[in-house]
Amino acid sequence: MSLLARLAPHLPYVRRYARALTGDQATGDNYVRVALEALAAGERQLSPDMTPRVALYHVFHAIWSSTGAQLEDSSGLETSDAASRLMRIAPRSRQAFLLTALEGFTPSEAAQILSSDAHSVERLIAEAQAEIDAELATDVLIIEDEAIISADIESLVIELGHRVTATATTHDEAVDAVARHRPGLVLADIQLADGSSGIDAVKDILKRFDVPVIFITAFPERLLTGERPEPTFLITKPFQPETVKAAISQALFFHPTRQKEAA
Repeated sequence: MSLLARLAPHLPYVRRYARALTGDQATGDNYVRVALEALAAGERQLSPDMTPRVALYHVFHAIWSSTGAQLEDSSGLETSDAASRLMRIAPRSRQAFLLTALEGFTPSEAAQILSSDAHSVERLIAEAQAEIDAELATDVLIIEDEAIISADIESLVIELGHRVTATATTHDEAVDAVARHRPGLVLADIQLADGSSGIDAVKDILKRFDVPVIFITAFPERLLTGERPEPTFLITKPFQPETVKAAISQALFFHPTRQKEAA
């Protein structure tokens, strides 16, 4: 299989990553082009110890790192609000955050790409999340009928610097809560106290507001049916606190409405 054939499925994604990393489409595309030219000329090789996708990002980073410092001054670039916020995050933290949150790499894969180690990458991700959470602090509605779990989630939300404006245990309580106060984020269970559905509650909320939603449930199969648009953020119980924290950071950062409101 030719080099181009091996890399073709991954090119749209590395271009997306390059755009987010540099804050500019033309600049990002230029770095991707230089990386591909280096591979075609034999100046760089894909590591046989990595998957083709990881190896491509690794080569891109080798090219970018050799000249990328000049891109840290983004004053001359036309960037969106989200891109501007990204550019304010320290470079290495930004890279680790984007590789895992946007591109879906594991910390171990991101470590390969960045020529680092998984522990260091996890630390960089935490630093990026802290910066994001501080900038995008918001009001949160928790829809959860189990008191202990609700308290655990509330504690995590507050730890990240957000405000819990209401907790609801039923569909009706959730709808009433958003009528009183519009949330900036919804964390929802599926099966609620009176037999009502958190899915239905979220649908009714989204009819009124465009708000990011994270489902936290012991019944993920009810959402992963392929019969309706599946949620971007779905966490299975029992959950790890760091998983919830990461999802909150990502949901707030990448949601279009949040990007607009943060301007």
